[in-house]
Amino acid sequence: MDHNQYNPNQNQTTGSDNPGGNGDGFYSYGNQSYGNQSAGSQSAGSPNFGTQSSGGSYGTQSGQSGAYQSQPYQNQTWQNQTYANQTYQNTAYQQPVKEKKKREKKPGGFGVKLAKCAALALVFGLVSGIVFEGVHLASGAIFGEASVQGTDSVLTKSDSDGNVKATATSNTYVGADVSDIVDAVMPSIVAITNVSETEYQSFWGSQIYENTSCGSGIIVSQDASNLYIATNNHVVSGANSLTVTFADNTTASAAVKGTDPSTDLAVVSVSLDGISGETKGNIKVATLGTSENLKVGQASIAIGNALGYGQSVTTGCISALNREVSVSDNSSRTAYTAELIQTDAAINPGNSGGALLNALGEVIGINSVKYSDTDVEGIGYAIPIDTAMPIIEDLITKEKVDESQSAYLGVSGVDVSDDVSQTYNMPMGVYVAQVVGGSAAEQAGIRKGDIITKFDGREISSMEELSDRLQYYAAGTTVDVVIMRASDGEYVENTIPVTLGRKN
Repeated sequence: MDHNQYNPNQNQTTGSDNPGGNGDGFYSYGNQSYGNQSAGSQSAGSPNFGTQSSGGSYGTQSGQSGAYQSQPYQNQTWQNQTYANQTYQNTAYQQPVKEKKKREKKPGGFGVKLAKCAALALVFGLVSGIVFEGVHLASGAIFGEASVQGTDSVLTKSDSDGNVKATATSNTYVGADVSDIVDAVMPSIVAITNVSETEYQSFWGSQIYENTSCGSGIIVSQDASNLYIATNNHVVSGANSLTVTFADNTTASAAVKGTDPSTDLAVVSVSLDGISGETKGNIKVATLGTSENLKVGQASIAIGNALGYGQSVTTGCISALNREVSVSDNSSRTAYTAELIQTDAAINPGNSGGALLNALGEVIGINSVKYSDTDVEGIGYAIPIDTAMPIIEDLITKEKVDESQSAYLGVSGVDVSDDVSQTYNMPMGVYVAQVVGGSAAEQAGIRKGDIITKFDGREISSMEELSDRLQYYAAGTTVDVVIMRASDGEYVENTIPVTLGRKN
């Protein structure tokens, strides 16, 4: 179990600069080719040495065939001495050709010599083999036989008594091609765009600007009027408007059905009336698997709207199970600790709320958190589907109670965030700063200074979350409220039944 601090995916998108906007980067210089000129291929106007059929001979004066009669070498004539292919023909002077003498064959040629060499080699081999074997037998008789074992008889060998067994080999093939799984599951994955407003202080006073963030979602259910999409709470937190983009790139408006910040889960609904018939035929409801039987090393596939660019796929394996992770989300001002699935399938900003799949294409987790650090690579986390399913079902089925009938607890509280919890050694939850006189909280015994950590079995991390939960309960409903109360310098857990009242 590690207790590190992790940051959830921040769904900020960056511009898609294209450094390759100038094409392939090749340049054409007017189709001029260099180096293609053929040397010596001129048919006219080029000097041709040695191609004259006559002339170009030396000493052809007075038609005497170029004989230098006044010179001692009167018999040397230079006839037709042209530069034809740069060959010089010495026709005047010829060396006498010597007559080759025939060698007399001797008996016993090359074949006989080869046979003798082969015979000698055979005799040498037989003698050396006999000598080697004799030495081996003699040394064995004197020193005893040495036992020589191969490497495989020493390594990878388990205890003969079965105390330590060798690892078994696997006959399961893990294929790298997951395209068939992606084709089947992609219609159930959506992209979610959240448009919210952020207020900040400037020199000119309070300013409000519009902020857009992106995430992912999984179509998990539908009824006669709505389509229900599971996602992360931090994906939809603070939304003024939500837009869902389906696999066929069509869009529809969505509304938050319910949230659970303590587990970072949420459900958004899309009216079926706002979806065209063609899109209804293109989308699907995801098949949910189980995370109970997962094993470390099993293949995993993550699908989501990475960086807001659209749906993308990454693959990896289950790196670890039941990792206890403490998460602090500044955007929703919530902090929680959960046991998550660790995977090395890349989970990037925008993947939040997307699906983590097994090799069968079943959803085994909801992508939620990425470990963000320059020294860390390949660590992402997903909420196990067995943990998420009951919460998602509760968010889908529970309806908000009419305001006139809504419940009232009667406390004012202050959030105990993760930082405050570590600084002052206090449990995370809602610190009760005030209890309204005569309220349900006072009647049940809740006191000032108590820290509310759970409400009706669900963890509470902020006053906003507690108020949101109360919207689903009618006045007169009895629920269990878990508090941490200081006693002798430490906090002790107490469970208090509370019958919710009605706000006057």
